[in-house]
Amino acid sequence: MNIAEALREAEQRLTAAAVIDSRRESASLLAFATGRDRTFLIAHPEYDLTKDEESAFGSVVKRRETREPFQYITGRQEFFGLEFAVTPDVLIPRPETELVVEAAIRILEPQQPARICEVGVGSGCIVVSILHSLKDVTGVGLDISPAAIEVARKNAETHGVAARIELRESDVFAALGDERFAMIVSNPPYVPSGDMLTLQSEVGLFEPHVALTDGADGLSIVRRIVAEAPRYLIAGGWLLLEIGFGQHEKVRALFSDAIWADVAFLPDLQGIPRTAVARLYAT
Repeated sequence: MNIAEALREAEQRLTAAAVIDSRRESASLLAFATGRDRTFLIAHPEYDLTKDEESAFGSVVKRRETREPFQYITGRQEFFGLEFAVTPDVLIPRPETELVVEAAIRILEPQQPARICEVGVGSGCIVVSILHSLKDVTGVGLDISPAAIEVARKNAETHGVAARIELRESDVFAALGDERFAMIVSNPPYVPSGDMLTLQSEVGLFEPHVALTDGADGLSIVRRIVAEAPRYLIAGGWLLLEIGFGQHEKVRALFSDAIWADVAFLPDLQGIPRTAVARLYAT
């Protein structure tokens, strides 16, 4: 089977499985399975795959037919210009989460040196990206999942920030003592339980539910973070949270004006408020 034939067959199979953009996905899977770039595939449609290449390609196409995410098949995802290892133990990093990183860097850059905390560290994409960009920032990453912590540890080592981050198993802030931080960041589980069945198959069937939903209205972990964060922030410290579609009004109501100043919501590329930014009063 040559490249053109392999791609044609894969596209048909993925289309039948309702995979979006099956042509692009087929080419990406073939590039991964053969270790060749997309340019080679385009330039050499007549190239006959070796038995090993054909077998490897068939294996990954079969996995994608089940709607397993491409990122779990390849074990990686680009985020904020860096490549992160991902496994089914962690959420796949998404473009909207880069808003949290961008806002954090903008706030922290003039305040260095600084210490930050991420609640629900997952792959580590948020805190690792921040530390990679700001060399005088250190951090603590918390997660209830030991498996997720190991993925974050691997990514911290890959990007040269392992010496500046502590990773701890923790239910929200439970593993912290009397520590205080200049900033707390989080992409908490915010999908309401009633919405789980409406998620794309790649998400609902494969990504870790503990990182997607609180099993309730989608805001119980957000409530805990907003309520408990002042105890762990320095005066004038910041809290940055990713939130879900249509949640910004309910989330805004959680921030007491007697405790928090400068509460704002940053929109994603579709104009949807997706990142809550709030500053603890300095006095």
